[in-house]
Amino acid sequence: MLEDLHWLGMRWAEGPDCGGDYGPYAQSERRGHYLDAWRRLRDGGFIYPCACSRTDLAQAASAPNDSDDEPLYPGHCRGRNDAADFPAPAGVNWRFRVPDGEQVAFGDLNLGEQRYVAGHDFGDFLIWRRDDVPSYQLAVVVDDAAMEITEVVRGADLLKSTARQLLLLRALALAVPAYFHCELLRDASGVRLAKRHDALSIRHLRQSGMSPESVLELAFRPNAHSDVSNLGRLQG
Repeated sequence: MLEDLHWLGMRWAEGPDCGGDYGPYAQSERRGHYLDAWRRLRDGGFIYPCACSRTDLAQAASAPNDSDDEPLYPGHCRGRNDAADFPAPAGVNWRFRVPDGEQVAFGDLNLGEQRYVAGHDFGDFLIWRRDDVPSYQLAVVVDDAAMEITEVVRGADLLKSTARQLLLLRALALAVPAYFHCELLRDASGVRLAKRHDALSIRHLRQSGMSPESVLELAFRPNAHSDVSNLGRLQG
C-alpha cells in the first residue's frame, strides 16, 4: 500500500516507513498502549467479559449490513460482574457496556449532524477478542489519542463506529478529534468497492498502464462512482 500511495504522488511526514515522534506505527508494536486502556476500562466498570461464540451471536442477533460489520449484541453476558477477576484480557471477548437509550451525536465535517441511539442503533461492542487481540474500535481510539490526531478522515461506512468510539473516548477521558467521513465509491449495482473488486485496486490500475494522474482524476471527478463502474466493466 505504501508503494502504491507513493506511486500516486502522496507523501507524508511520518509513518512506518519514515519514522517520526509518535511511533511505533505498527499496531502489533503498540500492545502496551492497548493493555493500559483495557485496564482503565475494566477498573472503571465500562467493560465485561463475554463467552458468546460467533455461532451464538449469529443465531440470536440481527445480521450486520453493508454499513456496519457488528450485529446488535443480545446481552447474554451483560450481567457479568467478574471483570476484576481477570488480570489480562486473553481467553474471552470483552465488550463495552453502552448506555442504553443515550443519543450519541456529532457533527461530521462532510455529512453534517449525525445521531445514533446506543442500544438501538448499536449494542455492546467488542473492544478485545478472545484470541488476545484488541478490536478496531479500541485500537484506533487509543492510537488517535496517543498520536495527538486532531482530524480523522475515513469512509462513510464507519459513521456508526464513530458513535461507538465517542463512548470509548469519554470513558477513557480522551480528547475528541474532528471527523470527516467521505462518501464511498460504488459499483454499478450500488455496492461499495472493496477487496473483492481487485480489478479496481490501485495496484491493478497501475499494472494495467494507467498513469497516476489518470487514477487521481478518475477518483476525484464528480460522479466518479459511475465512471469507476464503467472502468470495471471495461477491464472485466
